Amino acid sequence: MESRQVNQYQHHPSTPQAGVTAEGYKKTLTRRHVQMIAMGGAIGVGLFMGAGGRLATTGPALIFSYAIAGVIAYFLMRALGELIMYRQSSGSFVSYAGELFGAKGAFLSGWMYVLNWAMTGIAELIAIGLYFTYFFPGVPVEAAALCALGLLVAVNLFSAKAFAEFEFWASFLKVAAIVLFLCIGIYLVVTNAQVGDGHASVSNLFAGEGGMFPRGFMITILVLNAVIFAYNAIELVGITAGEMEDPAKEVPAAIRAVVVRIVVFYVGSVTLLAMIVPWNQYKAGESPFVTVFDQLGWGWIGGVMNFVVITAALSSCNSGLYSIGRIFRAMANNGHAPRWLTKMNKRYVPYAGILAISGVYFVGIILNVWLGGTYAFDLALNTASIGVLFTWASIFACQLMLRKKRGKVSSLPMPGSPYTSWAGLIALLVITVLIGFDTLTGPDGEVFHLGLYTIACIPLIAIGLWFGWQKAKHNTAKSELYS
Repeated sequence: MESRQVNQYQHHPSTPQAGVTAEGYKKTLTRRHVQMIAMGGAIGVGLFMGAGGRLATTGPALIFSYAIAGVIAYFLMRALGELIMYRQSSGSFVSYAGELFGAKGAFLSGWMYVLNWAMTGIAELIAIGLYFTYFFPGVPVEAAALCALGLLVAVNLFSAKAFAEFEFWASFLKVAAIVLFLCIGIYLVVTNAQVGDGHASVSNLFAGEGGMFPRGFMITILVLNAVIFAYNAIELVGITAGEMEDPAKEVPAAIRAVVVRIVVFYVGSVTLLAMIVPWNQYKAGESPFVTVFDQLGWGWIGGVMNFVVITAALSSCNSGLYSIGRIFRAMANNGHAPRWLTKMNKRYVPYAGILAISGVYFVGIILNVWLGGTYAFDLALNTASIGVLFTWASIFACQLMLRKKRGKVSSLPMPGSPYTSWAGLIALLVITVLIGFDTLTGPDGEVFHLGLYTIACIPLIAIGLWFGWQKAKHNTAKSELYS
């Protein structure tokens, strides 16, 4: 029985039309789409916004946190690359988990990824609403968030190419903003320019008690949970592979280039931020790039950077709608989600899945009216991090199982396997444990034990998954497991 299910995860029973994949998708994503989608996945709100608050609590040691997370992310992408070049699928890691670990593996991977994007998407849309008030203070946050959701749903329902074009230009703007900052930042440091009351200098990395580790060395490890979340969505390349025109050429180029993006954009940006302005002058809730330009007296750039932050959040939600639409369809074909989620429109778009996740976002935005607040926002992001960690762990586990069951069959093998994948799994386990120590300090000085509340959600998630599986395992036996 198990071998029959495994084989069904590998192949669609029908014969595809010309230009249409075995899963029913049209191959429309070009090389420029794939390269920029991969690049955009590595640059998000976690950098444009999150780096400021983390610099304020961690100090220059945050550089090492991003570097450590970058190493994990790089090996994750290489593990995913091996899986993609073994078999392209819009079901991505859910499909691989089903083939290599059976129906239960696909069920868990799919719903944990849905949890990730359900929480992430709601938080990102609320962030869009908040930053929109920078330009239009009189517009309610929820109204702006709902308008953003409507725009993204329309883009995704039109076609995969429409999604890719939107993502291409959003990613182009993000990359351009980072490259411009890197150029300006290097110039400021080299010329020892005055910034605020101080000067841009390498010495800012070591100024003050404790040098680069003003909060101690352990804080570098403790913030890895938040830093890992900044890399969320880099796995999107695996889902887009099912709709690429030429994945054999496009995937290896995108995967291999990710380490350059990680080093240059993340580690480089955080290093320059810490050099230009002392770490204790950054603050949570404000983009660190806005902080720098305000101190330079270029306050007008603050508006530009806030626009970039909105674009980054729109890009993230755009990716969420696209990926969950495809994942929902794969899960429904496997009997792990309602069957109606398999429906596609004439443009080869899984509209039912996209509308389903957009419905979740709609409810989340409305609930924010009653349940909003800083703690609720951060709790949502921390809960999303659990989904990210599980998804990444499933990718590493699938790579290990692929080697065990099939051998070295991929044209893009994981370097150092199996040791690198095991190291990745251990690192993710450590980060999961560290979530429990995460805290937030409120405006009145009160300490909110965010990590404990997040860890408390894990048993609730586990119970929900258990009940869901009791129903899904019966549906699995009756379904045609397409992907």
